[in-house]
Amino acid sequence: MAGKPPQSDPVQDAPQVAEPKHAAAGLPAIGHTLRIAQRQMGVKRTALTLLRVNQKDGFDCPGCAWPEPEHRHTAEFCENGAKAVAEEATLRRVTPDFFAAHPVSDLATRSGYWLGQQGRLTHPMYLAEGADRYEAVPWERAFDIIAEELTGLDSPDEALFYTSGRTSNEAAFLYQLFAREFGTNNLPDCSNMCHESSGSALNETIGIGKGSVLLDDLYQADLIIVAGQNPGTNHPRMLSALEKAKSNGARIITVNPLPEAGMERFKNPQTPQGMFKGAALTDLFLQIRIGGDQALFRLLNKLILETEGAVDEAFVGEHTHGYEEFAEAARAADWDETLTATGLTRAQIDEALSMVLASKRTIVCWAMGLTQHKHSVPTIREVVNFLLLRGNIGRPGAGVCPVRGHSNVQGDRTMGIFERPAPAFLDALEKEFGFAPPRGHGYDVVRAIRAMRDDKAKVFFAMGGNFVSASPDTEVTEAAMRRARLTVHVSTKLNRSHAVTGARALILPTLGRTERDLQGGGEQFVTVEDSMGMVHASRGRLDPASTQLLSEPAIVCRLARRVLGEDSRTPWEEFEKDYATVRDRIARVVPGFDDFNARVADPAGFALPHAPRDERRFPTATGKANFTAAPVEYPKLPEGRLLLQTLRSHDQYNTTIYGLDDRYRGIKNGRRVVLVNPEDARELGLADGSYTDLVSEWKDGVERRAAGFRVVHYPTARGCAAAYYPETNVLVPLDATADTSNTPASKSVVVRLEQSTTN
Repeated sequence: MAGKPPQSDPVQDAPQVAEPKHAAAGLPAIGHTLRIAQRQMGVKRTALTLLRVNQKDGFDCPGCAWPEPEHRHTAEFCENGAKAVAEEATLRRVTPDFFAAHPVSDLATRSGYWLGQQGRLTHPMYLAEGADRYEAVPWERAFDIIAEELTGLDSPDEALFYTSGRTSNEAAFLYQLFAREFGTNNLPDCSNMCHESSGSALNETIGIGKGSVLLDDLYQADLIIVAGQNPGTNHPRMLSALEKAKSNGARIITVNPLPEAGMERFKNPQTPQGMFKGAALTDLFLQIRIGGDQALFRLLNKLILETEGAVDEAFVGEHTHGYEEFAEAARAADWDETLTATGLTRAQIDEALSMVLASKRTIVCWAMGLTQHKHSVPTIREVVNFLLLRGNIGRPGAGVCPVRGHSNVQGDRTMGIFERPAPAFLDALEKEFGFAPPRGHGYDVVRAIRAMRDDKAKVFFAMGGNFVSASPDTEVTEAAMRRARLTVHVSTKLNRSHAVTGARALILPTLGRTERDLQGGGEQFVTVEDSMGMVHASRGRLDPASTQLLSEPAIVCRLARRVLGEDSRTPWEEFEKDYATVRDRIARVVPGFDDFNARVADPAGFALPHAPRDERRFPTATGKANFTAAPVEYPKLPEGRLLLQTLRSHDQYNTTIYGLDDRYRGIKNGRRVVLVNPEDARELGLADGSYTDLVSEWKDGVERRAAGFRVVHYPTARGCAAAYYPETNVLVPLDATADTSNTPASKSVVVRLEQSTTN
């Protein structure tokens, strides 16, 4: 039998601390996976469900977007993927009786962990204006409430339509279609908070905002650089790919302020040998200071230019633009400044250079450690410069590899979830559906929060996600949400956002990936796009958690009929009955989806076209790949301050907290910890085990405080610290964002540590 959810909220600010691990996965990962799954699902349901994860006839893992290999293991999932599945397929239920027992004032005091552990939502719930308890309502009444608010707005641009990365291609396409037919491009999404910097840099430099490599390219690479990313916790199945690359002769450079167990040694639980012995992954660990990556790649580029024969002159001459200006800037790179910015030694950089020069096929992978800084876009442009110099884009075994987080976050963008749509996409929508979509740019996440704060947006509708916990500047975000007339969340489980509401609020329960989707046209499937541009089907098999659940496409279609009425020529009812009809329209609107229904019938799926990878063709403004020459930037710390990066524990995925342990970092039964280099801690008078408040400092002079964090002496880079989000999102100023992309700068927060006011 599955275990009951916790009745009391566990203490999270008294963690136990041990030495960090130096290997990931193995038998402990298997044991932990099974314990979590059985507590949520029971023994039989665990076996039936986990064996369908990421299988060709099964469902796509609702966790990360890492691609599936051609030949899939029977257990083609990782520990964190199993946790995500277990929490969706749980036997625990949140019924109307739960809401009767727990007013919103009570829910607001609970931790995100406790809320998530209560189970699956079963009924549409409505919080009336002035009320303190959600009450069950029929679906039609819920749609009436939303329609009342939307049609009563002075402008469609007073509505915000947010999207989480778990939304399927079909639901995302319908959602953006509804929003644009309603009259707005206000389609903020979770990409705004994670890989927007990647898309901004890649669109400018290579002409497409996606990575250029497929899984097979990793297996063919000579050198893989993993920068600003922790695969062992955030994308664990990537470790299997790196292990295979190593067995094929690849070398790996890890660039990270923190040593990570998964990149030290991977004990592959899918093989007997791997489970016990494991494989060493990293050949060179560059423990860089937070935000020093642009300086590192700029210096490497200078050294490549100074090495005779190192530049692929034929590729540069035929396929690139802006080389001379870039080269002039790169040759000016200064060794002393680079060593200051990076905290590395000259010997380490020389060793990295020798590995780069020995490689004919190089891939650079990155994640939030590169994308969430003020200078993130120039940093990623510099990575592109680095690859272009030696012809490492459009060559097998080489290229750019931004590793996306949430499953289908990349697919949502492909389907048009974007506040700044391309004119060609809007032209295609207009031709296909016969209405004139709005052309003005909408709000991204940061601008959406400002709009609610300033009473310029009054209805907030979220298709999945946990907006309040995921967003920066927690107090500002929560105050902004409470100013809305109506907040609506399409969700599978409870989260913090359900307790931070507008004047009125709705929770709309939806099907999960694991569940069977029956519509008027029979059993349906949906599709997703992984981090490498592969599209494939996902079919749930479990009975829905409640007979009251609607699928995301059904919710959008019914809402659209209710709001748009007979004026809409879009066949919403037809789309709800049969998702194949949605895919037919996607095929006519979105490039690369020709014969969508026929091609997705292939169990392996299909790859979307990628001109730089497939043809060495670069659809930029110049018609070539663009070198760039931005000034080198890196964070500069006042005396007595540290640079804080927010990060995940191993027991969480994005804002979903599965448990209170961070096994690989040696943290158990708690989350309010700050990891500080022992030498920095001694200079600041911070004893291991003492408690401190984190206070961020920014140019607006506003004090943002996260109180009561246990100091953990940890081998992070000098001058740097780390702590978990969402607890530390309160420290990230709303206006502290990356240039160009407007992504919150959550990886470079200047903080001072003060004696705790709570411990």
